[in-house]
Amino acid sequence: MTENTLQIIPLGGLGEFGKNCMAMRWQDDIFVIDAGLMFPDEELLGVDVVVPDITYLIENRKRVRAIVLTHGHEDHIGGLPWILSELQVPVYGTEFTLAYVEGKLEEHNLLDETEMIEMIPGESFSLGIFKITPVRVTHSLVDCVALAIETPAGLVIHTGDFKIDLTPPDGRPFDLHAFAEFGKKGVLALLQDSTNVDRRGHTPSERAVRSDLDEVFARTKRRMFFSCFSSSIHRLRIATDLAAAHGRKIAIAGRSMQNSFEIAQDFNYLDVPESQFIATGQVKDYPPEKVCVLISGTQGEPMSALTRAAVDNHRQVKIDSGDTVVLSSRVIPGNEKSIFRMIDHLHRRDAHVVYDDGNAGLIHVSGHASQDELRLILHLLKPKFFIPIHGDYRHLKLHAEMAAELGVVEKIHLLENGDVLELTRDSARKNGRVAAGRVCIDAGSTAGVVNDVVIRDRRHLSESGIVLPILAINQTTGQIESIPEIVTRGFAGGEDSLIEQARQVVGATLESSSAEEKADYGVIKEKIRQDLKRYIQKNTSLRPLILPVILEI
Repeated sequence: MTENTLQIIPLGGLGEFGKNCMAMRWQDDIFVIDAGLMFPDEELLGVDVVVPDITYLIENRKRVRAIVLTHGHEDHIGGLPWILSELQVPVYGTEFTLAYVEGKLEEHNLLDETEMIEMIPGESFSLGIFKITPVRVTHSLVDCVALAIETPAGLVIHTGDFKIDLTPPDGRPFDLHAFAEFGKKGVLALLQDSTNVDRRGHTPSERAVRSDLDEVFARTKRRMFFSCFSSSIHRLRIATDLAAAHGRKIAIAGRSMQNSFEIAQDFNYLDVPESQFIATGQVKDYPPEKVCVLISGTQGEPMSALTRAAVDNHRQVKIDSGDTVVLSSRVIPGNEKSIFRMIDHLHRRDAHVVYDDGNAGLIHVSGHASQDELRLILHLLKPKFFIPIHGDYRHLKLHAEMAAELGVVEKIHLLENGDVLELTRDSARKNGRVAAGRVCIDAGSTAGVVNDVVIRDRRHLSESGIVLPILAINQTTGQIESIPEIVTRGFAGGEDSLIEQARQVVGATLESSSAEEKADYGVIKEKIRQDLKRYIQKNTSLRPLILPVILEI
């Protein structure tokens, strides 16, 4: 690296939603901001989660000082178990964030060997040459922070995920004063959340949903099933307050909901008297109008409590005719099919389903800043350099255009994962790239990581099926006993005439091969695979997975 420059190196989270991870480096000091995951696209068959490629960090493991977490959402902490299995470094986070991390590391048997250090908003700490001050911000989760990073080149602000909520339910508002003070001191670079850059205006406060949700509670005559993201502690607080106001006991269904609720109560973000709770097994013992079930599964996850209840397959929770189900959440892109399939099942049970369809009123608000808030932060900080983060490339581009229109930024840099941005007090330029990409994890696999070859083969199988040319070879003479058999599975071009021709192709390959080639099973298999691949592709335009099998008899 160039001496006496600050390097900003995104390893995930740019040009995509999820697996947020960014390295900052000054000479021999590196620290990492966030360690997230993302859920796979449909093309990643059999993959459970996707985490950042941390080859760069592994190559520089002796220089990595710590991982600093902005908040506890999966797209910011979910990759920790895989990263910490390669890098044994301390993890910094706020009290609530570390509570989430603790459960995650315990599940992966990494808790005892990981040092977790609590950081408190407003209190600075040092990591090598860097001095970091966490700054309280508001989001859909509690105890979230931005990071003010003092470096030899100047002050860098990383906003994390945020919106400007001055009246949050927990009484801990966004610290606008701190941002204004940083602006007075002078900011070298601002890295700002781009998630909602395409939304005009201002994102409403979490309190804004209370009124319309109160109306839903008031008109519900039977059981109320309330579902939101289990990490949305503000929303859970509103739901529990409304349940109490309408005389309803609270039951909790779903492991993630139970875990979040317990953590939130431990840290006094929720204060629900014990007398208001009932066990899920007791729901049937109370009058329907006296029960509110907090249930996980807003995204239609196949094994979630709500999805199982929707198909009448939950051991303790049953949704009956006339019950009301509230989905107080947004539809995450890619989850539409599973969510609406679940809603269909709920309607089959003759339940009333309230979700964000444009007609339900304000039952959900985003946790990310809209255009007015993004402009406000830019005006307060007036950074010399601006780097939009968190979002698809179109979001980053829109954010860059917005900053350019305001005229408060000297230079804007659009980065992609792996780019190296070098900064001094007076300049910023891209200088090369590092390894960056995705690592696919199959949680059910003993190996864990699923490489690209496996994914390619799975895609071939799903799209074009499999073709197995089977050869019988005499063990004594080395001669082919008969014309090969062709077995297909999931192959749409398997007409008798084509299969017969394929057998002839394999026969011709064998005839044109020398005795030496036939004796080398690896060579003869590859020749058969290549010839058969050319024939099938030419005649069907399909690309099945071709696996020659040799049987010795």
